[in-house]
Amino acid sequence: MMGYTQRNTKIDWWIVLLYFALVGFGWLNIYSASLSETQDLLDLNQIYGKQLLWILLSVVLIVFILAVEAKFYERFSSLIYLFALLALLGLYVFGQTINGATSWYAFGGFSIQPSEFAKTATALALGKFVGDIQTNIRSWGDQWKSLLIMLLPALLIIPQPDPGSALVYAAFILPLYREGLNYLFLSFATALGLLFIGTLLLEIQGMVIILVLALGIYLWSQKRRRRRIKWGQSLIVLALAIGFVYSVNYVFYSVFEQRHRDRINLVLGKTVDSNSIGYNTHQSEIAIGSGRWWGKGWLQGTQTKGNFVPEQHTDYIFSTVGEEWGFMGSLFLISLFVALILRVLYRAEKQKSIFGRVYGYSVASIIFLHFFVNIGMVIGLLPTVGIPLPFISYGGSGLWGFTILLFIFVKLDSANYINIS
Repeated sequence: MMGYTQRNTKIDWWIVLLYFALVGFGWLNIYSASLSETQDLLDLNQIYGKQLLWILLSVVLIVFILAVEAKFYERFSSLIYLFALLALLGLYVFGQTINGATSWYAFGGFSIQPSEFAKTATALALGKFVGDIQTNIRSWGDQWKSLLIMLLPALLIIPQPDPGSALVYAAFILPLYREGLNYLFLSFATALGLLFIGTLLLEIQGMVIILVLALGIYLWSQKRRRRRIKWGQSLIVLALAIGFVYSVNYVFYSVFEQRHRDRINLVLGKTVDSNSIGYNTHQSEIAIGSGRWWGKGWLQGTQTKGNFVPEQHTDYIFSTVGEEWGFMGSLFLISLFVALILRVLYRAEKQKSIFGRVYGYSVASIIFLHFFVNIGMVIGLLPTVGIPLPFISYGGSGLWGFTILLFIFVKLDSANYINIS
């Protein structure tokens, strides 16, 4: 029978301070990106007014999260995860389609995106599973089970279609790797990614030639080192790789939507288009570049005020930062994110329980992936996949989702509880 004891109840105020710094800075940029002729901060007909309401409600949510006993989050993690899966399944019956994706539940004038909360549920379930093992996940069975926990929500999100939200679940590789996941899984995933991109760039015939040449070089090097050549395994790997290459076109043209294909082709340089599918990114790059070192000043961005960048208050909010606050403001924002991620990782390593450590690593990994992909797509280095910038982009579901994700860890860390027999 497991019990729990609390070592201390000290809240890590650095994490809290960084959270409010990010949320506050985010609201300033949402205000600038959506400011109309009226300037009533609580005008709920305006985007900045709605976001301020979500922020105020987030404070209430934080108080509630911190008031709940820390052991609750581990004890009921499986039920929370199951509820999250059912919520994702329910979208196929009751979901509302917004921007081409059936990812929302509509309640009056508000919409809720369950995939934002499913990340927290998955982090809790993963921490619970690894914590129950009470050891590193060395066995293949445990590794496959942990990967299944990670993949189930992603598989329910992809057909919505919302590949951006599904991509976030790749973040759970880091906490699993920390707990002993075999490096072969990471190598395998990397190889598939390279094969996918390579096939899009070089076509099927080009990739088959490269694979055959790669196998030839490998066998030649093995022979030179006088090592026994495993012909059977080598040929099986080659056959599987070629089979995957031939499946790329089917996935790309039959599973992905045209807008996804266009964005990937744009980043890979197969399409040059600054007027339609590449318009957002092109205008975003102009806005960020025009900010130079110190920016044009808050509320002074000409690209922002001219509404040249579509969806600037959501996925492209970083372009407002770049234009009005310049390179130094962008560096300040990036520094806040880096500080928050490093602080969470530091506190995760201080946890007395495996559950707390895995959950902490999951929090840091999810925030990092969102932060990295969002800024990468805004500056044109990555395809536009609809991933918001945590705590900065407009959206109640996103803000609440990240608030719950982070402050559950703050609660676990404040209790710093340990399992006792």
